[in-house]
Amino acid sequence: MQIGQPVPLMKQLRNTVIRAGMEALYFSGAHFLLRPIFAGVGAIFMLHHVRPRRADAFQPNHHLEVTPDFLRAMLTHLRALDVDVVSMDEAHRRLTERNFARRFACFTCDDGYRDNRDFALPVMREFGAPFTVFVASDFAEGCGKLWWIALERVIAAASVIEVPIAGVMTRIDTPQAKRTAFSRMHDWLRSLPGEQEMQAEISALCTRHGVDEAGIARELCMSWDELRGFADDPLVTIGAHTITHCNLAKQSETIASFELATSRARIEETLQRPALHLAYPYGDRIAAGQREFALARSIGFRTAVTTRPGMLFPESADHLTALQRVSLNGNYQDARLLPVLTSGAATAVWNGFRRIDAA
Repeated sequence: MQIGQPVPLMKQLRNTVIRAGMEALYFSGAHFLLRPIFAGVGAIFMLHHVRPRRADAFQPNHHLEVTPDFLRAMLTHLRALDVDVVSMDEAHRRLTERNFARRFACFTCDDGYRDNRDFALPVMREFGAPFTVFVASDFAEGCGKLWWIALERVIAAASVIEVPIAGVMTRIDTPQAKRTAFSRMHDWLRSLPGEQEMQAEISALCTRHGVDEAGIARELCMSWDELRGFADDPLVTIGAHTITHCNLAKQSETIASFELATSRARIEETLQRPALHLAYPYGDRIAAGQREFALARSIGFRTAVTTRPGMLFPESADHLTALQRVSLNGNYQDARLLPVLTSGAATAVWNGFRRIDAA
């Protein structure tokens, strides 16, 4: 059985529609009209990789990376708007004290990639801008599984892949359909009932196709030794991102609580500094909900961020462990669109003009 085209075409269409929508907001000037209503009191910007553009022809994870120049453009834009760029500690203070005299922005990077130190930090230093890096402790220990990167490498290298999707052995002829293969297999892996099943499937794929799954974390992520030096910079805050980067909603409450509490404890013990802020792995509705928000509160995190799109509003103070973010998406690196992103217009349209999505 060979995979056809509909899945990636749908995703490509969605990306095209999102891009067209953002450009329509820009060219129509609607974002200026919507700004007073939907810009809110601030924003938390979400990044993963910050690094120069790669030359690889096949980059299905490109949405997870932006260039240093794009980050610099965003910081320049925020400075022109007279927006304060603040730490997560300061954002927490302003939210809890209801101090909204000035708009503010936070920058956050998920996973603890080495390029956050090598490329993001120099840009942030140019602007004196603080940022938070959320670290999955297994990645820092060099034993974590970055399965989405492993999958990209398997498909990039393979000519044919056979996997049991939905119980049916599915053959993927990757030279003709690499993006199709990645999209279909990514969605299949995330749909598996448990983390162990997903890891078993991706590990088997890596073994069959000669991809060094175990080496990816060591190659791309900062070690604890590197994080010690990185965390010494006054602009840097280290937050927690669980131990294994698992989908918390698929775990029992006991395991989910252990993932949260232990990841925080490992950071605090190893780096000798508090870890008071959390990012939920994946962070969407199927990975973080009311149970996870309550667990984060009970464990003592001051804030916890999702990947649900949205700005911050005064009522965000009532949902400090369910904060929305604005993705700086590698597929939309266009300085013209920065006013749309900071106006709140794009996330407002995405959310059906609801300001808070904390359900």
